[in-house]
Amino acid sequence: MAFREPNVVRTILPRLDRREFFAHAGQSALALGAAAAFAPHLLADGIATDAKPESLVKLLYDSLSPKQREAICFPWDHKDPKLGLLRTRVSANWNITKPTIDSEFYTKDQQELVRAIFHGIVNPEWHERYAKQQEDDGGGFGVNNSIAIFGKPGDGKSELVLTGRHTTLRCDGDSNEHVAFGGPIFYGHDPTGTLNEEAAHEGNVFWPQAVEANKLYQALDGKQRKQALVKQPPRESDIPFRGKDGKFDGIQVAELSADQKARVQEVVRKLIEPYRQSDQDEAVKCLKAQGGIDACHLAFYQEGDIGKDQVWDIWRLEGPSFVWHYRGAPHVHVWVAVADDPTVKVNS
Repeated sequence: MAFREPNVVRTILPRLDRREFFAHAGQSALALGAAAAFAPHLLADGIATDAKPESLVKLLYDSLSPKQREAICFPWDHKDPKLGLLRTRVSANWNITKPTIDSEFYTKDQQELVRAIFHGIVNPEWHERYAKQQEDDGGGFGVNNSIAIFGKPGDGKSELVLTGRHTTLRCDGDSNEHVAFGGPIFYGHDPTGTLNEEAAHEGNVFWPQAVEANKLYQALDGKQRKQALVKQPPRESDIPFRGKDGKFDGIQVAELSADQKARVQEVVRKLIEPYRQSDQDEAVKCLKAQGGIDACHLAFYQEGDIGKDQVWDIWRLEGPSFVWHYRGAPHVHVWVAVADDPTVKVNS
């Protein structure tokens, strides 16, 4: 399935002064209508925008009616009685608010803006693959997805959180200090719709990440494999940071050879690849701040070895404030938390 481009023009925003554009749009309670009047081609079909996703979040926020804001907008530090700090929540299958993006709760223009925001936080090379994941897991983007906006975009800290089956993604414009991706994220894929995949994980868009990790395992010598291989994995959502003195499964990357470390770097590259460049850069910066890959441990788990082929379906790369837990059995679930400070709290 081809990724459907949002109906927002590519060329109009660079030709306009941004402050003038958003000031004009903000004069109306229906900011999208005002924007369309100011720039008639803003919602022209089939052309993607160059605007930053955060700019689109501001435009979306300005377009919301009081009723819409009441349902999906929250103070920056809003706490849910059951879920805690809602903005930082991450889960495998949830909706942060009730209205789905494709519902009549949103106007068509608002739906396209949310699609454009999603489009903007995903690496363009991954648009097709993410479209497949969304189609397989939820019937297409928007069908199963919902959003929440925390804070007031354009006025202090703010963040849009996008959720759904196998989806927790964030657009924060660096409002969240010390963390990459705006906070913990989740991604996964069940391409067969049966919950249980075969050993080859055919059609799973995220399985190449595990292939890369298993190439690294094959590059370890016998002693190293013994250190890296662990019988049982931790609970998949167990991703709070352990700090520099924490106890980690597996082998410490600092003990590997230069060639093996280069393979670890390739695994990291594969892991962060699906996301926009600014988020990739922030993840790398956070990793370096805690000692780089040398401070991380890599573990492969015997439990969940589909097909008993010793191509390890469950594995984990973890450092003081870096957790990337890959659960490939019975299908792919991936839990991610990355920060430059292990005192950051993770709500999973």
